[in-house]
Amino acid sequence: MIEVTGLVTGTVRVPYLAIPIGITVVMGPNGGGKTTLLATLAGVREPAEGTVQIDGTHPRQCEVGWVGEVPERQMIFSRVFDEIAAPLRFRCRPCPEVQDRVRGVAGSMGIAGLLERDVRELSGGERILVALATALVAMPVALILDEADTHLDWQTAREVMVHAERSGARYLLVSTHDSAFAWSADSLIIIRDGKVWGSGPPHTVFEALGQDCLVPLPWEH
Repeated sequence: MIEVTGLVTGTVRVPYLAIPIGITVVMGPNGGGKTTLLATLAGVREPAEGTVQIDGTHPRQCEVGWVGEVPERQMIFSRVFDEIAAPLRFRCRPCPEVQDRVRGVAGSMGIAGLLERDVRELSGGERILVALATALVAMPVALILDEADTHLDWQTAREVMVHAERSGARYLLVSTHDSAFAWSADSLIIIRDGKVWGSGPPHTVFEALGQDCLVPLPWEH
């Protein structure tokens, strides 16, 4: 279980939140705190107060994969192979293991042909797939996608989600505006104004709050 206790970070305030194993969708109006919450769960951002634990461990002490809305912002290397290999190389894994893992994840995702390409030459969809492969190569216990489908066509967005769902991560957290996908998830979190308005099985949350919980307030337009 992912447990959040007494969290204060930016505008987000979460007294307590428990996220079970499986697929969790995070929804809410733009600016409501989705990215801040997910970045804190991923260990990308440290909270000002409170704790986050993934199966009893701090996010920075376990494997967490992170894919942001604009993947090129998190890319370090120019060659695709080096970008995907980075998490393993930073952990000083042996070269044969790095080679096998990179080619394995790229092959399973159908992007082996991109390994020698320059990331700057890739399309938006290809960059998302490379970012996802980079997040998956270290076999994370938690995989977090922050609106990674925002700038994608439907087919590419679905491809990304299929690979994410097959990743083997115990926790898959996805920030999206896709209500249809939210209904199919194991759990749903609604956040707005920096507060969690509801969490639990999607049908329970939507029935309790209604779709109005996702509509921006007048001053948010």
